Amino acid sequence: MAYVDGFVTPVPKRKLEAYRRMSHKFGKIWRDHGALEFRECVADDVKWGKRTSFPRAVKQGAGETVSFAYIVYKSRADRERVNAKAMKDKRLAAMMNPKTLPFDAKRMIWGGFKPLVSL
Repeated sequence: MAYVDGFVTPVPKRKLEAYRRMSHKFGKIWRDHGALEFRECVADDVKWGKRTSFPRAVKQGAGETVSFAYIVYKSRADRERVNAKAMKDKRLAAMMNPKTLPFDAKRMIWGGFKPLVSL
C-alpha cells in the first residue's frame, strides 16, 4: 500500500520564487530515487482560523504564506529506501545549509501517513 510524507511550511512571500526553485530540485532528487509523486502547493484559499489552521500551525508571520507539500511512495519500506538514498545525494547536501534555506525550517511540520481512503 502507498505511503505519503506531508509537509506544511511557512515561506516568506519575497522568497517564494527561490523556494519554488529549491522545491523543484528536491522533487527531482526524490523522484530520481523512486518517489512516485512530488507536489508542492502554495496557499490560495487558506484563512487564519480561530483555533486551528495552517497559518496558526506554522506561526505564519507578516509577509509569509504557507506551503503544503507531499511525496507519495509505493510503501513505507520504499519510503525508507528512497529517503535514505535522497539524504545521501550530493545534490541535496549542497542545499541543506539552514542559513541559506528560503524558509524557517524550525517552523516546518512534517510526518509520514498511511492512506486511509484512496479512490
